[in-house]
Amino acid sequence: MKEKVAVLMGGRSLEREVSLKSGHRVSEALKEKKHPIIQLDVDENLVDNLTEEKPDVVYIALHGKYGEDGTVQELLEIINIPYTGPGVYASIVGFDKALSKEIFQLENIPTAPFFALSAGAFKEMGASGALGKVIKKLGLPLIVKPARQGSALGIKYVEKHEQMAEALIGALSYDHKVIIEKYIKGKEVAVSILEEKGEPKALPVVEIVPKKEFFDFESMYTTGKTEYYVPARLSEEQSEKVQNLAIRVHETLCCRDVSRVDMIIDENNQPYVLELNTGPGMTETSLLPMAAETAGIELADLVEKLVQMALARKVS
Repeated sequence: MKEKVAVLMGGRSLEREVSLKSGHRVSEALKEKKHPIIQLDVDENLVDNLTEEKPDVVYIALHGKYGEDGTVQELLEIINIPYTGPGVYASIVGFDKALSKEIFQLENIPTAPFFALSAGAFKEMGASGALGKVIKKLGLPLIVKPARQGSALGIKYVEKHEQMAEALIGALSYDHKVIIEKYIKGKEVAVSILEEKGEPKALPVVEIVPKKEFFDFESMYTTGKTEYYVPARLSEEQSEKVQNLAIRVHETLCCRDVSRVDMIIDENNQPYVLELNTGPGMTETSLLPMAAETAGIELADLVEKLVQMALARKVS
């Protein structure tokens, strides 16, 4: 009999519904590969459920807080069950966009100029009085977003100074730290990384063309709201450049197995890294399975590959 897989899904993050969609698709793929599975909608009984079910491996189909930020990864390390995707460190730094962008700057990885401010800076230090200087240094328009949130939740496009307060309040309702980032007009692309025998390999580049100004939650998960081009409409040289940059990000943040790097390519063909995603979605509109399919990897084979990489880390 093939290895038993526990699929972790749902949970209590704001991305619960997306996670459930990913989890159900993953579960169907695992059934196709003849794995016995147990679906666990993550709650306070997770450890007890895993102890009782004794899976050989866990497939993490959780998104957002507790699923992508290192929390569940650390817990699975403690109870000694191998799991899919990047480990604790990569999950922590990847989920915190402010932290990962600081690392990008230190490593000379191009990323949009930004400032990160906490709720405490506004409440205890009067940071609102410095917003004029932020705008002067970064210029308009700007992107304001929560530092730790996925699925483009809480992102606002700011064209005018008077829109800043509302954007900040909105972003701070999702996390206690916000990023104020220079808006870079250009072509948005995503590069998924899938390791092969421990070596990161870039899948075909996905070009994202939302019908709105930028790729928000609605554009991401509503069929027909965004056009995708796979492979992206880039020259061979451009594609290779962004693929190599994605591999560099994957390695710099110590990822393993799989990741997705989101970028914007400006009008001078310069790519800027927006963020690293350590728990790429597996829904019908998700970018990792889209790129894998273009590379000739069907969803069931992709899921099986991720499970086998996790099983290779199993310690008896």
